[in-house]
Amino acid sequence: MKVWIKLLIGSLLGLILGFVVPQDNLTIVGAIDWLAKLAIQIGRYSLVPTLAFSLVIAIYELRQDKEMWPLIFRTAGIIAVSSVFIIGSGMLVTLLFPPARIPILIEGQKESLSLDISQGLLQLLPSNMLASLVTDGNFLLPIWIFAIFLGAGFSYDRVYTKPVISLVDSLSRIFYYIAIFFSEILGIFMIGIGAFWAVRFQTALKAQVFRDIIVLLAIYALLLCFVILPLFLYLLGGKRSNPWKQLYGALGPAIAGLFSGDLNFTLPLLIRHAKENHGVQRRSNALSLVLFSTFARAGSAMVAAISLIVIIKSYSSLGISARDLFTILLFAGVISVLLPRHPGNGAYIALAVLCGWYGKGFEAGYLILKPIAFYLVAIGTMIDVMVASLGTYAVGVLSGFQQDRETRHFI
Repeated sequence: MKVWIKLLIGSLLGLILGFVVPQDNLTIVGAIDWLAKLAIQIGRYSLVPTLAFSLVIAIYELRQDKEMWPLIFRTAGIIAVSSVFIIGSGMLVTLLFPPARIPILIEGQKESLSLDISQGLLQLLPSNMLASLVTDGNFLLPIWIFAIFLGAGFSYDRVYTKPVISLVDSLSRIFYYIAIFFSEILGIFMIGIGAFWAVRFQTALKAQVFRDIIVLLAIYALLLCFVILPLFLYLLGGKRSNPWKQLYGALGPAIAGLFSGDLNFTLPLLIRHAKENHGVQRRSNALSLVLFSTFARAGSAMVAAISLIVIIKSYSSLGISARDLFTILLFAGVISVLLPRHPGNGAYIALAVLCGWYGKGFEAGYLILKPIAFYLVAIGTMIDVMVASLGTYAVGVLSGFQQDRETRHFI
């Protein structure tokens, strides 16, 4: 059975379970919450060794071929263009089809939500290089930097490094097959994730004031992921590229991203789908996926920008000026590259930070959308995953590191 079918069946069974369980039974809801957290941890379990060892080899091979910097520049270009388009188009859609105002709800104290950039910078290069390998699975950028330095170091003297290169290459392949095992059984654990998603979604639906923004985000996210992005992929690749085929190849990670709301949870799936569905070689997909998952968070930033516009319209009857729109676009774009410490709640963190940066009395505005925070995160993550998947394929094609795979061989 295809991986995406397993993930879909598990998610649907979880949704059904979540809608039928009694919402007022705290014991059952708590158990479902625990199962969802367990599933997220299982999904992340094989990520670090799989991608770290692959990245080390990718950096070494790309440096040998003198293709590292061209690939990085291609990836950065796609990230920049896609970020501006996704955030800008999301804001435009919100202005053309504005959701209904949301009543200002009285909340408690403001939560402590921030990017904590200074602490993140300290963690990038710790005083002990090996300390980069000690992580809770959230902030992975220090590990990627460690892997890049190690891969670059392999070029020092091949007489000395050849045995280590062979070892790391073997470890990369071994952990890849371990990741395959977890991706095959992940559909079972999607039941818990889907159930917890349904429990929260049912609660959000009871507050009818959120329905407009829920519908707007759902419709535009589907249009963006399944029509607009494939169209750009077609224009980029011309007749060589079948965007609908590549879209089909990305369904598994998209489903996982939507229901988990966790980018690191989907990364092992992205690695496998990039290789076995999109046909992108390891030397390309390892580096591209690291860059996309770290800096291409335009989906989360777009959701935050849309949410801020809704908050402003809910707080004030005044219109939004062109200057305000440019400010929101600029801030959201900056935030989209500053979210590597937040793989599991990117959109809501981005909204809280955006409210604070924008100011003008809206610093605590994100609290009125707290009941649907999980939904904002889910939509943002799904878009981020699709950008990473299709973007990695595009970089592979442009760099000559991609071979077409027949659809019947897709996982």
